[in-house]
Amino acid sequence: MKRIFVLVFAGVAAAALFAGLVHSALVAAGVSEPATNTVYGLTSRRVWATAAGALALVGVLVGGVALVRSVLRIGNGGRRGAAVALVAGPVAAVNGALVLALAEGGPGSGNGVVGGAGALVLGLIGMALGALALRRSRRIA
Repeated sequence: MKRIFVLVFAGVAAAALFAGLVHSALVAAGVSEPATNTVYGLTSRRVWATAAGALALVGVLVGGVALVRSVLRIGNGGRRGAAVALVAGPVAAVNGALVLALAEGGPGSGNGVVGGAGALVLGLIGMALGALALRRSRRIA
């Protein structure tokens, strides 16, 4: 029971930290104010931000698995997964930053600013996980 509580608390803390980092990225880009006219549906910029966010999420997941494999010394120590995370993370982060740089409005404007900020944050996290996994796998080998 104690372990479940700790895992739930860690998950809630990670979600709160992620939301805070996304908000900080929106404020830094100057697009934190909501749009006056809300656009519904998919726009080309929202699709771009969603694709960057999906790539960033893949980088985080693969980087996390690679880190676990390097800690447990399974297979090649997670070197291939670390390389994937080191490629996917920066690509997603750059695309997220480009979405934020080209945005002309805040959340709800149809420019994909929330997805771009999420892709930026997740891309940096994926890159860090990949770097940790690669460093750890080299130390083991």
